[in-house]
Amino acid sequence: MKNLLLLSSSREGQTPYLEHAIAQIKQFLSADITEILFIPFAGVSLNYDNYSTMVAHALAPLNLKVNNIANYEDKQLAITQAQAIVVGGGNTFHLLHQLYHFDLVDLIKEKVQQGTPYIGWSAGSNIAGLSIRTTNDMPIIEPPSFNALGLVPFQLNPHYTDYQPSGHNGETRAQRLLEFTLIDPTTPIIGIQEGSALMLVDNQLTLTGNKEAYLFQGNIQKQSLAIGSDLSKFMQCL
Repeated sequence: MKNLLLLSSSREGQTPYLEHAIAQIKQFLSADITEILFIPFAGVSLNYDNYSTMVAHALAPLNLKVNNIANYEDKQLAITQAQAIVVGGGNTFHLLHQLYHFDLVDLIKEKVQQGTPYIGWSAGSNIAGLSIRTTNDMPIIEPPSFNALGLVPFQLNPHYTDYQPSGHNGETRAQRLLEFTLIDPTTPIIGIQEGSALMLVDNQLTLTGNKEAYLFQGNIQKQSLAIGSDLSKFMQCL
């Protein structure tokens, strides 16, 4: 019985760090969870201790102790003992590289499949999908595989936006995702906008937050998914 909260981002607009997500995290985590294990490996330009402190400060209203996995000598033991696993944003390639480096990919997957809550935002949400092939990030480092945690049987694209600056002649996000669906027409991609999230509880996958999401799959390009939609059918897409 997996329990997932996959946030598009750590901020919405100009709001303080994680402020927009506090209510969703409070709703998601059960009252008996008093501490979380934070995985900061996506934060390439951010010191891991500073990153963890920033998350702890943001989550202070929830009275949660934040444990930084980077400070554990035995990181596998830290995963097995975690009450909840929280994975922050940054560079998805570096995050997945480090998870493979410390041999944590399968262990996290097993732990979450046993019911341990998983919260991610940005890169932390990206790795919950089948692979990281639909991340927006630059491949600054090469992980052993693009295969990710596979906590959901589809691809994710956090920070989805149609914004294109005037005079910019590069591909739009939708065009980039079209390239994926032309190569892999059977695997769905769900693009989630900032301010929204996918929540999986009791085998029900729901779009939460305040912005619609978008589906890309095969001939379906940018189909709107309404706020509050039951998206559980996508858990059966393989």
